Amino acid sequence: MSATDEIDDARIFDTTLRDGEQSPRTSFSYDDKREIAAVLDEMGTHVIEAGFPVNSDAEFEAVSDVAEHTDATTCGLARVVEADVEAALDAGVEMVHVFVSTSDVQIEDSMHATREEVIERAVESVERVNEAGAEVMFSPMDATRTDEAFLVEVLEAVDAVDVDWINVPDTCGVATPGRFGDLIGTVHEHTDARVDVHTHDDFGMATANAIAGYEAGADQAQVSVNSIGERAGNAAYEEVVMALESVYDVDTAVETTRIAELSKLVERRSDVPVPGNKPVVGNNAFAHESGIHAAGVIENSDTFEPGVMTPEMVGGERELVLGKHTGTHSVRERLREVGFDPTDAEVREVASRVKEFGADGRRVTVEDLRRFAREAGVDRTDVEREEVGA
Repeated sequence: MSATDEIDDARIFDTTLRDGEQSPRTSFSYDDKREIAAVLDEMGTHVIEAGFPVNSDAEFEAVSDVAEHTDATTCGLARVVEADVEAALDAGVEMVHVFVSTSDVQIEDSMHATREEVIERAVESVERVNEAGAEVMFSPMDATRTDEAFLVEVLEAVDAVDVDWINVPDTCGVATPGRFGDLIGTVHEHTDARVDVHTHDDFGMATANAIAGYEAGADQAQVSVNSIGERAGNAAYEEVVMALESVYDVDTAVETTRIAELSKLVERRSDVPVPGNKPVVGNNAFAHESGIHAAGVIENSDTFEPGVMTPEMVGGERELVLGKHTGTHSVRERLREVGFDPTDAEVREVASRVKEFGADGRRVTVEDLRRFAREAGVDRTDVEREEVGA
């Protein structure tokens, strides 16, 4: 399959340490943030949103540390409140991400403010960051549920005071790719700033919406590793990067061979398990049990894998899983891997045992496979004899 040419360039803004940490029951320690930020930085991530500096002394110190020890642009979050903005600036970040609600429901029932106050605070905050010499990103929070005329009014107000970036957040995950792409087009018409997108996964469309944002001209998307974040999470770092690299043939500058490593690190530190069927990094992403699929993959992995993305590209491994659906090709391959030299009849006999064992709902381990092979009288190779001390 040839790649599309709908996206020319794409930057990656990682918010694992900020929105990702807002996953219910997740909290990163100072050392966790340092370790995750170091890997993100080494991989070539463009922006690392390290946290919300005003939140606590510990958070301030962690953000400051990330800013000091990484080459990536470090970003700190701030409400359109003077104390928040000053804390972010004092933390030494290169970018301050200021945000304010723009949907009526949030303005009235969360902020308890007016539209006029929203615009006033937004402009003042952007001006303060500019005055301090830092890069400034502005987010109209809940943009996808905001009255479009008011959204345009806010965008034009911050554009007039030289905002560097407009982030368009689908805060409650209600956008669809088509409508979100149209919204990004509208945003472009009313600002000279670069455009960034932030998409949530409440309906499972976060990655698709992030890609739609790029297709509509956004320069950057905010993502989190393993898609962790508020409620159902954010667009996944690994999914967005690999879609760009493999489907759109875009060089993101990210070292993709460390994606599996990064995913496992965040899984450990966040205590949020990665589902087996998670794209790119799940245990089943490159695993095959079905006889037809396994046989095809043994012959040519492109038969039942994307082809444009291999396990090696993300630092993962291909696995032939033994179970109820296993065929003879997979059994032969696995027997050879563990040191046996089976005949065709012996492969069929071992495959039958594997299927029966798996049909009872039990997982077939390598030790089970060896036991079945010995019970079937399969000859061992020199390698297998050395392993068992025969």
